Amino acid sequence: MMNTLRKSLSSSSKIGVRYFSISSPAFDKIGFIGLGNMGRGMAVNLLQKGNSVVAFDVVDSNLASVVEQGAEAANSPGAVAEQCSKVITMLPNNQIVQGVYQGPDGVLAAIKEGGLLIDCSTVDPALSKDLAAAAKNQGVDFVDAPVSGGVNAAAAGTLTFMCGAETQDTFNTAQQLLEHMGAKIIHCGGVGTGGAVKICNNMLLAVSMIGTSEAMNLGINLGLDPKLLADIMGSATGRCWSVDTYNPCPGVLPNVPSSNDYKGGFGTALMTKDLGLAQDAATRAGAATPLGSLSHQIYRTMCNNGFAEKDFSSAFKFIQKKDL
Repeated sequence: MMNTLRKSLSSSSKIGVRYFSISSPAFDKIGFIGLGNMGRGMAVNLLQKGNSVVAFDVVDSNLASVVEQGAEAANSPGAVAEQCSKVITMLPNNQIVQGVYQGPDGVLAAIKEGGLLIDCSTVDPALSKDLAAAAKNQGVDFVDAPVSGGVNAAAAGTLTFMCGAETQDTFNTAQQLLEHMGAKIIHCGGVGTGGAVKICNNMLLAVSMIGTSEAMNLGINLGLDPKLLADIMGSATGRCWSVDTYNPCPGVLPNVPSSNDYKGGFGTALMTKDLGLAQDAATRAGAATPLGSLSHQIYRTMCNNGFAEKDFSSAFKFIQKKDL
């Protein structure tokens, strides 16, 4: 399982300036597992707010980058849970989340009664419910709290957390901790509802990114300047996050993946995974998602054509191909 983890976690992002919270108290010791593009910025924000952090990642360089900021290194998920009553995870997929929590050296094998587990990964809501049930049997609270905002928001401490917690008291405790990493923390309902909101959001994001890519590509082929087109759409009825904040056309906006050869950001493979989760949920719920289904097919095709490790906004480059 650890080998699977090592292959799956990704690399780090830049951190923001150091500052201290005046709204939420610092915690004695917090565990953090998963220090990739998103997790590293989140863990560093915990440190910047005066918390002690015990961290683990299967990628040595990821772990070292957070230790350099003041975290203490652990050698397994279980070792993190042995030292901390509150543990946060930020991991890529269902298989890895389940292994980290329920593996032989996992969190649930070591966490003490009365602990709090917060999973910020985007996974199947059904898995979150299963983990919550296992945690409850050990006298431990579990919250699913996937995030929105991307790598820049993770580094800046301005993420939105969508939380599924069984009680208001559990949410309140989680909220105090999440405020050290985010600007908006929302109680969506019981465990699993945070993940449900997240997969709905990401399905819409995929649809809007493909639509924006098509519109930008059409405009360029009609002779329009891409910056002019994006500026007009950004103040017209077609305005959306994919247009005015994360434009997929290279050179339109600075400091976004499209202007850096689609490096960093939110990978196409991860978006494809999230779209698969949305389709699975839609099937179980009997909900029609024709555009979500088509977006899933497009992103799967992108993964099979060399775009898997590129940011999901590389849909623009994919659509520019003449053989589509």
